Amino acid sequence: MVERSLSAPARRFMDLEDPDYAYMFGFLQADGHLHQGTGRKGRLSVEINARDVHILHDFQRLTPYYSSVRERVRTTNFAEQHRSALWTVYSLEARTTVNELGLPYGKKSLLIRPPRIGFRRRDYIRGIIDADGSLGWTAEGFPYLSLTSASTELAAYMSHYAQEVTGAERMLRRNTRDHVYVLTYFKEQAQRLAEHLYYPGSLALDHKRANAAAMQSWTRPAGMKVGPPRRRWTPEDDRELLRLGDPAAAAAVLRRTHQGCALRLWRLRTGQVTTPTV
Repeated sequence: MVERSLSAPARRFMDLEDPDYAYMFGFLQADGHLHQGTGRKGRLSVEINARDVHILHDFQRLTPYYSSVRERVRTTNFAEQHRSALWTVYSLEARTTVNELGLPYGKKSLLIRPPRIGFRRRDYIRGIIDADGSLGWTAEGFPYLSLTSASTELAAYMSHYAQEVTGAERMLRRNTRDHVYVLTYFKEQAQRLAEHLYYPGSLALDHKRANAAAMQSWTRPAGMKVGPPRRRWTPEDDRELLRLGDPAAAAAVLRRTHQGCALRLWRLRTGQVTTPTV
């Protein structure tokens, strides 16, 4: 268990310049729920695996309103007896604060976005990753870090932030199966992101902090080549590809692969990517 700095009386609830609250808000956006009741009634809640109950006790200590943490066993699609932990706060003032910061009532997966005020960026992102992301090892033994989100604004922000940290570009595209964004970083990129996000003393899920630390021990095997950085298609590239209309000719002019040009041309012609304006 890592020692954490938790709330002191002088701290303002949900001050997003405070790293603990920035983390907590990111976690709530991804895994929390605001329920609207009749009149002034309602509740803010988070339900997670019971192994992670420690983070809910942290939220309880960070919240200057009455809240409860309890555990329960219930049947799910994945297990007949699933132990979960539930944190709940009913305060209208607390609910109003998180709602105004950007946690909507009801279904929210498409609506969440980074705060429109100043906030601690890496702590907020770590909260999102702890709730809706994953990090660890692939089947081949390579470190990875990923985020799955239905929100375009959140996925775009994560992609931009990760590029700042790692230099790796990611093209935003919803997958065909679930219609969500999946941003994944492997090997050294995953190591850099994990080390950056899970810094000493930061609030985090214990098992993900442990994974972030373990990932740092990986070293690239001798002889394993480092792939070249991806080149993003620019509007100028797209216009030239459409003008030529031939993947082979475009590959020579644009210095790209025939396969890459053929795929991009097909996406442009079928409307899967936006055709550049003249």
